[in-house]
Amino acid sequence: MTHDNSNNIDVNAIHDMALLDHFIDGIGQKVIILSPSFPFLFIGTIVDVVEDLIELDVETTHFSQLEDRTWFIHIHNIEVFYIERPGEPQIPELKDMT
Repeated sequence: MTHDNSNNIDVNAIHDMALLDHFIDGIGQKVIILSPSFPFLFIGTIVDVVEDLIELDVETTHFSQLEDRTWFIHIHNIEVFYIERPGEPQIPELKDMT
């Protein structure tokens, strides 16, 4: 099987742009992000998208010392995510209740 790359379509660039557009559409919405690297979990509100970074006002993460701060997360460090949308399931509150 051969592939004709004569059009030089950069599938990774298309993927990255679609992902960034999805996050841009979610500015102001709550998101949960899982990352393969520390601190692994972020829950917060999308503040902005700057180049290929998601600016996130973090409410909850694995460590309380890292919460209530602004984080910039590179799109390539996002393994799984869910952005709340009106009429869709909401992300539950996961803060420590003690």
